[in-house]
Amino acid sequence: MAGSREQWNSKAGFILAAVGSAVGLGNMWRFSYLTAEGGGAAFVMLYIAFTLAVGLPVLLAELTLGRGSGKSPIQALAHFANAASASRAWSVLGAIFVAAGFLILAYYGVIAGWTLRYAGEAVLGFGPDTGALFGRISEGATAFVFHMVFMGLTISIVIGGVGAGIERVSLIAMPALFVLVIGIAGYAATLDGSGAGYAYYLNADLGNALTVPIFVDAAGQAFFSLSLGMGAMLTYASYLSRDDDLPAESAIIATADFGVAFLAGLMVFPLIFAFGLQDDVSGSTVGALFVALPKAFASMGDAGRVVGLLFFLALLVGALTSAISLLEVVVSAAMDGLGWGRVPAALVAGVSITALGAGAAWSTEVLGVMDSVANNLFLVGGGLGLAVFVGWVMPDPIGEARAGGQQGWLGLWLFLLRFAVPVALIFVLWNSVPSTWAQLVALFAG
Repeated sequence: MAGSREQWNSKAGFILAAVGSAVGLGNMWRFSYLTAEGGGAAFVMLYIAFTLAVGLPVLLAELTLGRGSGKSPIQALAHFANAASASRAWSVLGAIFVAAGFLILAYYGVIAGWTLRYAGEAVLGFGPDTGALFGRISEGATAFVFHMVFMGLTISIVIGGVGAGIERVSLIAMPALFVLVIGIAGYAATLDGSGAGYAYYLNADLGNALTVPIFVDAAGQAFFSLSLGMGAMLTYASYLSRDDDLPAESAIIATADFGVAFLAGLMVFPLIFAFGLQDDVSGSTVGALFVALPKAFASMGDAGRVVGLLFFLALLVGALTSAISLLEVVVSAAMDGLGWGRVPAALVAGVSITALGAGAAWSTEVLGVMDSVANNLFLVGGGLGLAVFVGWVMPDPIGEARAGGQQGWLGLWLFLLRFAVPVALIFVLWNSVPSTWAQLVALFAG
């Protein structure tokens, strides 16, 4: 490990940054919606089971690769492939991680730009037609301008480096996010009609949960919500010292990620049901976050301006901490592979990603296809390759993971990584690739 490589200033800084990478817009709505539609408490149990069997093993694998090599994804895979006398072609898997981070941030920055604009709209009042408001904001020059502003903020933080930039922001942003989410959830609990929201969110429908589509959703959410398969956790772990307890820290990250997602449901659904807007909610992030909830805030008068501002600030914090980790994957790869300094790497990568996001800014259809390709192909395929590499190729993964800690479940971890994780991810791929292909065909046919 190169002695000049940056390191985290504290264990808390790393954990909060890693949690920030995992917690994003998907946690703030997608988990809640899938829980409500997928059997409530039964879905939660499925999600926890898949997190333990799939998400946590892959998370620990990424952390182990990153800390063990002290390098970014491409160089990390090449490092351990060389140690195992395996083909250096494994470094292509690292390139897939970098490409995934590049692609995801290109459209994620557009969505984050929406949250930035909505925070301002909350102060002014959303107006009576929130659907029309979203139509004006979500596509075109306005969407691209706010995408650029958000990306500019992300680039400036990453330029600051691991300690002075990413860690410093995470130490402030993540506690603030927890306070905001808990505060809004507490306020929602006081509203008349909120009980119907809890009942909808936490229904226990085992029959609905035990179906193939719900299994796919639970496995996918457990994997996606932890920022796996895109090299973010691997990159963050490359700045760790050898005395960090990776198994314990991976458990903390996964627990905090689930906690925010679960709390978000206790925040969103009581608000929607208290104002009778459940019919305006669709199975997408857009339906609840940018149409139904602003309508609820508008109907609350002056109080709605405050609650709406705090809500979209919480979304913005989650989006920012995730975006920082995605950009850092690309920047770290450029620094390690091309020998660039941090400032030029951040500027070139950030500007290139911003330019790629233009398509998503001008068309939500393009944004949807980019999201589907990244999540269903890049992340799941990358995670599958990672499980095979660490489980079957990497020399002594247990010994590498154990350094710094004395955890007794590493044998089970390796078993899951070798057998359960590949089966689960192949299952997700098999059931999600057809829909992604159909989206691609429809986009190019149109």
